[in-house]
Amino acid sequence: MEEEKGLYSIGNLRSMEIIEINTGAKLGFIKDLKVDCDECKIISIVLPSAKISWFGKSDDIEIPWENIKKIGVDVVLVESQDFAIKD
Repeated sequence: MEEEKGLYSIGNLRSMEIIEINTGAKLGFIKDLKVDCDECKIISIVLPSAKISWFGKSDDIEIPWENIKKIGVDVVLVESQDFAIKD
C-alpha cells in the first residue's frame, strides 16, 4: 500500500467540498487561497458567500488554515470557531 504524501494541487483542492466538522454544514468550494510568499505557506482559504449583499456584492468567507482539520479524498473538513458562517 502506497503511503499518503499529503500533497494536493490547487486544482484538486478547488474541486473538494468544504464541510464544517461540528455541524456537517456544506460551505461550498474554495474560491481562492491567501498565500504567504515569504514563508511559502497557505494562510487561509476563501469561499464565496451564499448571500449577496444589498448592492449585489457578495462577502467572502475566509477560513484560517489552522481551522482545517482534515483533507480527505473529496472533502475538506474545517472547524468554524474562528470565522462566521453566513446563511
